Amino acid sequence: MCYCDFVLYSLWKIYSRTGNMNKTSLSWLIGVTIIAKFVSLLGKKLSGMPMVNELFEWVTLSFGVSALSSFLIVSWFARTKKQGQKRDDTSAVQASHLNPTARLGGLALFIALIVAAALSHSTDNWIAFVLLLVSAIPVFVIGLAEDLGYLASPRKRLLAATVSGAMFIALMGQWVLHTGIPGLDVALHWSPFAVAFSLFLAVGISHSFNLIDGLNGFAGFTALAAALALATIAHQSELTEHRDILLTIAAAVTGFLIFNFPFGKIFLGDAGAYVIGHLLFWMSVSILWNAPDISPFAMLLIFFWPIADTLLAITRRLSLGKPIVQPDKLHFHQLVMRGVEIVFLGRQRRRIANPLAALFTLPFVFAPMITAVMFALDPGAAAMAYGLFAVVFIATYKTGMWIAPKLRRSACPKKYATANGARRTAHGRRMKL
Repeated sequence: MCYCDFVLYSLWKIYSRTGNMNKTSLSWLIGVTIIAKFVSLLGKKLSGMPMVNELFEWVTLSFGVSALSSFLIVSWFARTKKQGQKRDDTSAVQASHLNPTARLGGLALFIALIVAAALSHSTDNWIAFVLLLVSAIPVFVIGLAEDLGYLASPRKRLLAATVSGAMFIALMGQWVLHTGIPGLDVALHWSPFAVAFSLFLAVGISHSFNLIDGLNGFAGFTALAAALALATIAHQSELTEHRDILLTIAAAVTGFLIFNFPFGKIFLGDAGAYVIGHLLFWMSVSILWNAPDISPFAMLLIFFWPIADTLLAITRRLSLGKPIVQPDKLHFHQLVMRGVEIVFLGRQRRRIANPLAALFTLPFVFAPMITAVMFALDPGAAAMAYGLFAVVFIATYKTGMWIAPKLRRSACPKKYATANGARRTAHGRRMKL
């Protein structure tokens, strides 16, 4: 029995014992079966090519273990609901789902990456991959604790991300060397400042992936596209070690996405978002360290959406006099979902509106990444592209904020007429909505 067949047999036996088989779950199994068998056949065709076969082993292990781990978590949660008893996040301000859901996608991802690293046969790749995963342990642990209901303060989470970044620098001896900004590049020649600046960026990007994790598949597909974009740039620069690690990360995310999209049977969680942000950022730093000709602005383009959404959230909350760590429902993807609900489906169809909003938004996420690959060796074009995307992002968001109230009024005219009348009665004058 081949590896894929063994995984599929295990999936079927475990789930058949739960007594909770339905059409959705059956479709997942069929989908996993088709993908796994295709991958198995492809592996047999490529088995005569040593380098390809080695990479294939990494990728299939990562994908298979991630899918299997996600499946087991979903099955366990469906039977026990233990996580939901400790923490019901459906009532959270930023929640976009209706039912309690397992938030342990990060656990599935980390297990998959550990197994892939442990069973790899390439000494050089193995050492680099293991050190990368070791550096992610602090931020993974604090995120997992949060996902299990043991609430950690923002200060502790920031500290964990900082410790993880410091561990990567200590283990790999790599940090941000240049940015393409003349004045800043001069300061980066002083190593203490460069290390501090690198840690600042690492913490920000790690948490930014957590902020965009608001729709089924949105953060997952963003991470997948970022990993593939970085892998493409690494391949173009002949950094095969970086390419293989990034493709392994992409495979783990794909295994998780089978159960996350479209109907969100498992979420990435804080652990998954923090780990993904940590891994992808430091892989980009390592690529720049080993290939200085690559434009730093190209790397920023790959992380454009998480960065832009995070900076906008900070600006928005500060302008409203709220703490920057206080969640809200005004992220770009949340506005899109509300628009889909109001204009097309209605608020009672959130189960469909959620993944549909992700599909509508993802092309805007992918566009900067594609541009980054195109202009990886052209700093000027990459910088201009970043500025252009920033202008489009801000303009689109402001337009959405202007249109949203009008859509709500047109969708519920009686509600707003009643509310407006009540305000006129109470204050003796017409109040502006």
